[in-house]
Amino acid sequence: MKILHTVENYDPDICGMAEVVKQISERLVKLGHKVTVATSKNPKRKCKIIGGVNIVEFDIKGNLVRGFEGEVDKYKNFLINSRFDIITNFAAQQWATDLMLPLLDKIKVKKVNVPTGFSGLYRSEYKEYFENMKIWMKKYDLNIFLSDNYCDIDFARENKIRNNILIPNGASTEEFLGIDKIDIKTKLNIPKNNFLILLVGSHTLLKGHKEAIKIFRNANIRNATLLIVGYEPKAKNKNNIIWLLRKVLFLLLGIYGKCIEKCRRSALFFNNSPSRWWDNKKIIIKSLQREQTISAYKQADLFLFPSNVECSPIVLFECMASKTPFLVTDVGNSKEINKWSNSGILLPTKKDGNGYSHAQINESSKILEKIFYNRERRKIMAEAGFRAWKKRFTWGKIAERYEQAYGRLLRI
Repeated sequence: MKILHTVENYDPDICGMAEVVKQISERLVKLGHKVTVATSKNPKRKCKIIGGVNIVEFDIKGNLVRGFEGEVDKYKNFLINSRFDIITNFAAQQWATDLMLPLLDKIKVKKVNVPTGFSGLYRSEYKEYFENMKIWMKKYDLNIFLSDNYCDIDFARENKIRNNILIPNGASTEEFLGIDKIDIKTKLNIPKNNFLILLVGSHTLLKGHKEAIKIFRNANIRNATLLIVGYEPKAKNKNNIIWLLRKVLFLLLGIYGKCIEKCRRSALFFNNSPSRWWDNKKIIIKSLQREQTISAYKQADLFLFPSNVECSPIVLFECMASKTPFLVTDVGNSKEINKWSNSGILLPTKKDGNGYSHAQINESSKILEKIFYNRERRKIMAEAGFRAWKKRFTWGKIAERYEQAYGRLLRI
């Protein structure tokens, strides 16, 4: 098969959607198919073939609601004149999908839509967009959902969109079954006997970093380290207020982490603070290389993820693969992943008018305390998640399901 995947960001960009498309695309190549990815231009991308996948770059920004800028006509012509067997759009509300939506009738090849959640569904500026989405989704030959219980698939059911299947996310056997060569505690100067709590997520203001710090602070636990592994926001437009806010947050989190460690060592600080939190607790905020992040997963005792918005968080599948039990807000399909894996606990969560999830700090801290002191339960959860991942959620198995879905469309 000759397959085109479209996605806003791709390797070397670091984000969940880029990872999903990379894992599926490279495995489809190994299965004998020709795969091309259409994505945003990135000056750090030195090679246009990565893992056997052909990369076609476009200098475009925006979406149908905010408007577009850049090589719009070039991309439209590429789609209309393409000679692929299958075109799959990954993620709505961004240019690589939104520019194709009005062209669906003109594109004669088989078309697949992977919405990956509708984060703007409850926002007033997206009202017309989602009215049109009721029509657009019926024009696709297939809609693939990551969850059986989330707003995008609920939207499809409510609007009688029938051409749907479920294929979840996964985690990599090559990464998580490989030999662990890095002692992350030694590298980051974490005491050997410390209980290691991990959070992996970019500094986007919405991954729960602030909430995780509050939960950790309030919990009555000792000899523990909270390691937040994140990445500085990508500078798409340095005049953009959202980027500037994320940049400030990234810098403040780094400064905060350093201040915590200095205060922890200060006898004067102990004398002035009644809080027992400061005793033998540590917060580290770092950007790590991927190999180091995998080691952090494998060596962590617990994963804490009070995120505000997700579709189907890859980090939870990576927890399963690394035998790391997790605490997570009721965000995206985390409740469903908990059920699939038996390796997670849902934190008490409230949702606001925009559909964002917010962990209840005091109640969440109590849950953290209980799991901290229950080693046997953590072990049972870890083993259950690992078994579920090996059986159903490796990227190899996920790619095979995409191959089967594409083959059915083409009647191969």
